[in-house]
Amino acid sequence: EIRAPKPKPSHYPQQLNSLGDHIRSRRLDLDLFQSDVAEQIGVDATTICNWESNASTPAIRHIPAIIEFLGYDPFPSAQTLAERLATARKVLGLSQSRLALVLGVDPGTLQSWEAGQHEPMGGNVERIERFLSISVP
Repeated sequence: EIRAPKPKPSHYPQQLNSLGDHIRSRRLDLDLFQSDVAEQIGVDATTICNWESNASTPAIRHIPAIIEFLGYDPFPSAQTLAERLATARKVLGLSQSRLALVLGVDPGTLQSWEAGQHEPMGGNVERIERFLSISVP
């Protein structure tokens, strides 16, 4: 009798390039239906299907629940202040408008910081660092 681990299904993602790939991989690892994942995240099964097939991407408000389902943060490690700020915002499920309000800046300013078009200066750097130290473990 030959024993071997059960092969991964052919619809198992070969590489984890998108949030949809991460979700599908985790769902298959846990042997769950899309409807099971949808219930955990708070969306419907069609939404999970669209995410997994990369027909759509998750809204920012769903990112915290997705990270909880995955059990890890799927975003690349942030190095620059702009990357750290954008990643923290996404992990917390905040829109740029909401975070701009929290930081006391214009949403366009925040957008240009995250895009790396402009560097925050003076008191803004201090507010950003304070936000990051409180918000990100």
